[in-house]
Amino acid sequence: MTTRNSAPLASYIDLLLDAVCAVDKQGRFVFVSAACERIFGYTPEELIGRQMIDLVHPADRQRTLDAAREIMGGDPKLNFENRYLRKDGRVVNILWSARWSEVDQLRIAVARDITERKQAESRQAALYAISEAAHAAEDLLALFKRIHLIIGEWLPALNFSVALYDEHCAQLNFPYHVDDHEPQPEQPGTITGRLCAEVIRTGLPILLTPDQQTPHVGFEALVSGQHSPCWLGVPLNSQNGTIGALIVKSIPGGERYTEQDKELLQYVCAQVATAIERKQLHARLQRMAQYDQLTQLPNRELLRDRLKASLAAARDDRGRMALLYVDLDRFKQVNDTHGHAVGDMLLQTVANRLKGCVRETDTVARIGGDEFVVLLHSIHASGDADCVAGKIRQVLDQPLRLDGHSLHIHPSIGVAQYPENGTEEAQLFRHADEAMYSAKREHHLRLV
Repeated sequence: MTTRNSAPLASYIDLLLDAVCAVDKQGRFVFVSAACERIFGYTPEELIGRQMIDLVHPADRQRTLDAAREIMGGDPKLNFENRYLRKDGRVVNILWSARWSEVDQLRIAVARDITERKQAESRQAALYAISEAAHAAEDLLALFKRIHLIIGEWLPALNFSVALYDEHCAQLNFPYHVDDHEPQPEQPGTITGRLCAEVIRTGLPILLTPDQQTPHVGFEALVSGQHSPCWLGVPLNSQNGTIGALIVKSIPGGERYTEQDKELLQYVCAQVATAIERKQLHARLQRMAQYDQLTQLPNRELLRDRLKASLAAARDDRGRMALLYVDLDRFKQVNDTHGHAVGDMLLQTVANRLKGCVRETDTVARIGGDEFVVLLHSIHASGDADCVAGKIRQVLDQPLRLDGHSLHIHPSIGVAQYPENGTEEAQLFRHADEAMYSAKREHHLRLV
């Protein structure tokens, strides 16, 4: 008479959510419980007699074999983690507990699927890391480099690109790009450029792998061979829409990206997009605080910072530098006669002409109204500053054609030189200001 106590043990084991299996001395499955099919995707019939190591993720095989030898040597393993490849190609993270049965000459193991937990941990770790990087990075380039390293910790990402879309000029820019085969993705027809454009256009991720049944239309040739690289493109979506795309590419014949990788990268890219917008906003606010919004020239505050640096360099090197104070005579008449729009265009034109009179290492600043300051960071002789002042007068004396009006302006320029006219910031500003007003009075007397 059969009782419940004599029921086959396997009938109970098949009720377990964790998988139970037995592997012989040669590493072949000899018993698997029903949960194995749910976790690994293979039926028990497909697993029995198969080598266990064939299912292990290639990157984890060696340490799995090392652990198996230790177990067979009498050292049980608790909470051993590795990755397996399911029948459908997806990666599963497994937590094992295993021991060796000397009597049965079998490794008895219990496997728990911890993939969801590992993904949650990866998401959380990526969130913290990217948030930390966004606050620590000085600029977007430093941020992208750090994000590349973060993503590269859990995904093959030697080839990595960040593309940002500029709506104002309808242009795709690549502020960060690492790919030996396509060093200039901005060029027409590049694979990276095409893929980024498609991801941004659709606002949807694109995964391309050699074993795909139906690759994304237009990109089938990229994964036509079994040893083709994998591509994974994910949009940088923000509350304001899709601002760009992030692209990773594996090496040919290397580890393939999965749907899980796509999902995780989408999660990460949401944080990346927020970090990018935060950095861009910070850069805009910083520029607004340092630059004149009309002419895009440095303002008074940035000029003072650069003057302090220039003075320090001149003192250390026993060199020379100069400050030119430029004021536009009768600018108010232009505003009163032709309107502020023409006056603004005049100031912008003067700013461009002043920049054309000096070196790139020098500074042209607008400190208010029609007042400009030119900082010559390093000069060889006192005559250099006078030469630049003469060039400015000649250039600004040229007629201006603005909005159908022909305008003539004359600059009054005051020059202060270090060290002759002062060794401190305030002294140089005062001398240049006084020299400018003196030049203005002389010009007015000549006109009278």
